[in-house]
Amino acid sequence: MARESSSERVETLTVFLDKLVLALAKHWLLLINLVIALYAGLPFLAPTLMALGHTWPAKIIYTVYGQLCHQLPQRSFFLFGPQLAYSLETLQELLGPETLASAFIGNAALGYKVAYCQRDAAMYGSMLLAGMAFGLARRLKPLPFALYLVLLAPWAVDGLAQLLGFYESTWQLRTITGSLFGLGTVWFAYPYLEAGMGELRRTISEKLGLE
Repeated sequence: MARESSSERVETLTVFLDKLVLALAKHWLLLINLVIALYAGLPFLAPTLMALGHTWPAKIIYTVYGQLCHQLPQRSFFLFGPQLAYSLETLQELLGPETLASAFIGNAALGYKVAYCQRDAAMYGSMLLAGMAFGLARRLKPLPFALYLVLLAPWAVDGLAQLLGFYESTWQLRTITGSLFGLGTVWFAYPYLEAGMGELRRTISEKLGLE
């Protein structure tokens, strides 16, 4: 009896895990979109909290994302101020060069910066929008790898040129190149994910006798 009981428990656990994997395979797009929405949205919550006077939860978000992005104010969007973005020269005129660092969050006069840079905002925002759109076009064919590299090239060139000090990019250019990266990544990767998850759904459904 003990052996039969143990076998039944193993079988029950196996069925449970199969159903769990099946559910994940069915709803993978929703889960990815939710994760990206959370990651993309929290940096915009930080300046909102600052404007409302809730400084400590806002600073937690800034601190966490500060490990993932440089957060330079001249390369970040600002909310609740007169301008959406400020150039390095403008910030130096308003604040002085000694105050310009990633630690500068903003103030009531200028607004408060989003907790990651403009390029990241465009990348993850476009990935979220493209992921939501993919839900309406799941049979979309994958973007050819060569075209994917074409969409990535502006992002790589602009980012590298800025990093090496050849020029200071603009918020418009960062937004465009970041959006191309996000759109290209979803278009390239998600059709493959859908095909793989579809095969997984069929395999587990057959195993559970659901088909």
